[in-house]
Amino acid sequence: MHFLGSGVDVNPLIPLLVAFLVSALTAPAGVSGAFLLLPFQVSVLGFTSPAVSPTNLIYNVIAAPGGVYRYVREQRVIWPLVAVVILGALPGVFVGAVVRITYLSDLGSFKVFVGFVLLYLGTRLLYEVGTRIRSGPWGSIPLDSDVTMEWVSASMCQVEYHFGGKRYTFSIPAVFVLSLVVGIIGGIYSVGGGSIIAPFLVTVFGLPVYTVAGATMISTFATSVGGVAFYELLATTSLGSQAAVAPDWLLGLVLGVGGFIGTYVGARLQRFLPDFWIRATLGVLVTILAFSYIVL
Repeated sequence: MHFLGSGVDVNPLIPLLVAFLVSALTAPAGVSGAFLLLPFQVSVLGFTSPAVSPTNLIYNVIAAPGGVYRYVREQRVIWPLVAVVILGALPGVFVGAVVRITYLSDLGSFKVFVGFVLLYLGTRLLYEVGTRIRSGPWGSIPLDSDVTMEWVSASMCQVEYHFGGKRYTFSIPAVFVLSLVVGIIGGIYSVGGGSIIAPFLVTVFGLPVYTVAGATMISTFATSVGGVAFYELLATTSLGSQAAVAPDWLLGLVLGVGGFIGTYVGARLQRFLPDFWIRATLGVLVTILAFSYIVL
């Protein structure tokens, strides 16, 4: 099948299946998998123009609701966290989109910087996993029992809640600044930001991955919607005339359908997976992403 917008010729079942497998693997950690699909489109499908960025965001728009539905239905979403991440990341995505088509046609040095930040987060996650292996038993009990979040307090500066018998807090200003920076990076690389925000929230802020995943998936959906709309707007301006920035909607739809099913399955399975295995998966994925930024 020929995809006119990207010039790609491929059996549509191939990108659909790849998107399903990637999203099913990453959704338990609150990551849509877009960061793995971008190199697939560039290196395997040969989609190399700047239009691959908004096409990747279309995947997020269609795929993320599958996981969002499960997390919301099972009441595993920290809504104040969702709000602050979206408020910070959305304007960052707009800035990143402009930077992508104007100042960063050569992303080499910036990719290396982001890669080392992600490498730190990935290795820190894997170190924590190694510590648990040595101390045993492996991971906490899966959420097949009734484990819910209990709100304690929420203000303009801090949110506190209980989960699994433990108390957790996070600073709203700190998460806002993090989300703004990640939004810019997400706008440049068209990954939605969940793959970067999730490991920060887990390792630096110390929040349990069970309560983070829903928030990062929802924010990925919201920022991707904004990113696609902004790229479409840029395509009608003089900035957009400098390069092909209009997305391939058909390819994005095929990827998104596979991703929708995959994120639903992954989110559904999360409650039956020990925290240990989710952290290990997230650590491996983030480390792979880091090396891809540094080496490629």
